[in-house]
Amino acid sequence: MRIELSDCATPFALELLDQFDSHISAKSLWGSISRGFPICYSPSRNPFSALHCVSYFGIAEVANTLMKMNRWDVNQRDSAGMTPLIWAARYGHEKVVRSLSREKHIRPDQKDTNYGRTALSWAAGNGHEGVVRFFLSPQFINPGIIGRRWGKALRAVGLPFDRRHVNPDSISTYGRTPLSLAAENGYEGVVELLLEREDVNPNTPDILYGQTPLLWAARNGHEGIVRLLLRRGDVDPNIPGAKHDRTPLWWAAENGHEGVVKLLLGREGINPNGSSGSGQTPLSLAARRGHEGIVKLLLEREDVNPNTPDAEYGRTPLSWASRNGHEGTVELLLGRGDVNPDTSNAGHGQTPLLGCPERP
Repeated sequence: MRIELSDCATPFALELLDQFDSHISAKSLWGSISRGFPICYSPSRNPFSALHCVSYFGIAEVANTLMKMNRWDVNQRDSAGMTPLIWAARYGHEKVVRSLSREKHIRPDQKDTNYGRTALSWAAGNGHEGVVRFFLSPQFINPGIIGRRWGKALRAVGLPFDRRHVNPDSISTYGRTPLSLAAENGYEGVVELLLEREDVNPNTPDILYGQTPLLWAARNGHEGIVRLLLRRGDVDPNIPGAKHDRTPLWWAAENGHEGVVKLLLGREGINPNGSSGSGQTPLSLAARRGHEGIVKLLLEREDVNPNTPDAEYGRTPLSWASRNGHEGTVELLLGRGDVNPDTSNAGHGQTPLLGCPERP
């Protein structure tokens, strides 16, 4: 059906789909697509129905025909807790998303039961820009942002279109917003669409790691997304992750993302010395890893202290660079006049010279 939906194939497809809920092929298909879900196929309770099937594969013509038959609930969750709309949005089947969204009783902001993510959340996290743009269109009215009086009135009378709103800042079970997921995965176009909305909070941290969208983007080196986020004046570049107490600049320096470090250092109010729970500063990390470009950028700042020891080992940036044999980094550090080459390791009393690796 997906490859070529001919006139001959359509009746055969409908005949199969008419009994699909309990058909052996449904169980077989479900076994191949349900990996990662902590569930099993239960046709009597939460079937992977015909409408779920064609939404998963993105066969818009058959989906339209099935919806006209009015035999399947467009909001029904399957054994994975997914609705037909969520399957279509997850895989970027824009035609099916549009068709399902035209149904009178569709609830486009319904969440799946395993991850607590909406159709918009899945589309954003997988980079389906067309689907995201569709969900952010004016037809999906959010009563919460069109004025208090109108919002209360819509909720009170229960008008049909009151159920058609989409929250662009919905939070999943793990505290992930559509913006957070798109920023982590590097989908610049999706991030740009979401940041155009005033009702999207760009500083929302997730629950597992406490990381903001900026922190995810900086950690993974998504330079374009970092640039977009920093353009918004309400983005705080110094918010650390709650689990490890590490800032966006810390992660960028750790992972060698020089372009991201440069963008962050260009933001007014950035703290270039923000350390982690172990007391390592961005300069200490960059020196330890031998990221010369980042070391150079940090040393150009007068407010960067090049002699700060970490809390765990008591090593300064120079001590780390010399210990790991990063000759170019050592030269950069010594080129700054306020670096003390004789500072000893607080834990073992070794100077940077004593900490140098032996050469054959």
